[in-house]
Amino acid sequence: MNKGKTIFAQIMSLINEYEFKKCVDRYKGDRHAIKFNCRDQFMVMSFAQFTDRAGLRDIETTLNLCGDLYRSGIKAIPRSTLAEANEKKDWRIYQYFAMTLVKEATILYKDEKLRIGLEEMIYAFDSSTIDLCLKLCPWAEFHHGKGAFKIHTLMDLRGSIPTFVMLTPGKVNDARMMDKIPVEAGAFYLMDRGYVAFEKLYKHFQQKGAYFVTRAKDNMSYEVIESRPVNKDSGVLSDETIRLAGYYSTRKYPDTLRLVVYEDIETGRVYRFLTNNFAIDDPLTIAELYRERWLIELFFKWIKQHLHIRTFYGTSKNAVYTQIWIAICDYLLLIIAKKRYGLDPSLHSISNSIGQVLFQRADIREIYNQPTTPVCVPEAGSVEQPTLW
Repeated sequence: MNKGKTIFAQIMSLINEYEFKKCVDRYKGDRHAIKFNCRDQFMVMSFAQFTDRAGLRDIETTLNLCGDLYRSGIKAIPRSTLAEANEKKDWRIYQYFAMTLVKEATILYKDEKLRIGLEEMIYAFDSSTIDLCLKLCPWAEFHHGKGAFKIHTLMDLRGSIPTFVMLTPGKVNDARMMDKIPVEAGAFYLMDRGYVAFEKLYKHFQQKGAYFVTRAKDNMSYEVIESRPVNKDSGVLSDETIRLAGYYSTRKYPDTLRLVVYEDIETGRVYRFLTNNFAIDDPLTIAELYRERWLIELFFKWIKQHLHIRTFYGTSKNAVYTQIWIAICDYLLLIIAKKRYGLDPSLHSISNSIGQVLFQRADIREIYNQPTTPVCVPEAGSVEQPTLW
């Protein structure tokens, strides 16, 4: 039982100390540490993000006001000490540690079933741009005098697990990252129109035996090879085998493609889905597959809103990347906690309320597995719904 531990301590107890130390030793993170090591930094930064601290001074003040930090494994430290750690301790420590958490989460969720019932692995790939003040962060130059960087993420949809994450300057085109993705034969990869680069789709997915589902661009030129009958009552308007037209397109993608046109009955919007999978009999499944992309949008919104990376605790590249990777680690820890502790609420509900119960000394199961689970009510219009966007 965990009744003697705080909720925060129970979440942090899921950290494999051996694996964490390996990550620290790999980049000599504690080489000059005396009173404030990488584990201390991780704990304080996780506390700051879970409780929505507005800055270094806020972190210092709140920690000094909190009683019994010892039971949660956190040290009250001067803001200057935390600032120095964020500037100097290599951000790759937490990137490496995040990958160990990804492996653990993947094992825990390997038997998770998706809504649409397919047995194949299904991934979503997308990026999100994080704006920065160029004056404070000149290393993050974007365009038009603005600063930004991108989080490129491949998500295993079985447990909403970010299996591949890469941070790049904001200028990097999304399609350039497609050949960085680890591709598995027989798996599905869901991507938006920004990734319609036919040469990369052919070489990196088609030729490797993987399937992709994306949205066709409006100006795509093609010829219809075959049309299949559809049930228009389901919203599917057409299901066709096509071949790209045009001198360059036919050389970039010489094989046939499948084009499914679908009308969202609720909104009246028409979507054109492009895939290299012909084995799925029901074309409605293609549309439903693409709808699952909304889970990666939730991840980006969760990272931005619930771990509050809009407030940065440092301005150097190392400090910003450290905060991002610790945020990703905290996200993964909540995923693991949900499965390890058998928590009933959704990850969204848990993340909304975790800051309110962080220092309660009760079993985490008793807090969350009851009808009176404390949940922050999102602002009007902020609840994400599955859409085809």
